[in-house]
Amino acid sequence: MSKIDNKKELPTIHKTEIVAKSKFFKVERLDLEFSNGATREFERMVGGGRGAVMIVPLKDADTMLLIREYACGTHSYQLGFPKGLIDPGETPEQAANRELQEEVGYKASKLHALHTVHMAPTFFDAKMHILIAENLTPQSLEGDEPEPLDVIEWPVSKADELLARDDFVEARCIAALLLLQKWMKENS
Repeated sequence: MSKIDNKKELPTIHKTEIVAKSKFFKVERLDLEFSNGATREFERMVGGGRGAVMIVPLKDADTMLLIREYACGTHSYQLGFPKGLIDPGETPEQAANRELQEEVGYKASKLHALHTVHMAPTFFDAKMHILIAENLTPQSLEGDEPEPLDVIEWPVSKADELLARDDFVEARCIAALLLLQKWMKENS
């Protein structure tokens, strides 16, 4: 087994160019030179840089709240945890509480940061903060969803059944569920 070198020299970026742009992200082409002299052209998607949050709401010790929403990428309805972009000036905790109120209709008086994950870091700079929300009280804010979201109560003790469903497949949601289980084990 080889040792991981955390001090490896980053490639030199000689040139960047925007090759495509939408309201959500830009596609940037980079001309790179690696420390061994090799040169390559890479492309990456560049987001807004604010990041996003995913919230695992716990209604009680064994009940988490999921949402069912339309997923444009797969043209299907999917189960998952509430999530959204961090607005300018917000902390991840503030964004989590806002998204929770917009998508689930609850406010949390206790938030725990679990982990920050990156989606496809080889070509995308998007990061998501995963938080657990506890001590929920009903409180709603108007969100930007095109239709009302279904809020589904699901027992944490039946996580295996959730993982077996064909409408609970987003990798970040699966990571959040596994991180929740680890957190619950460590904090019981």
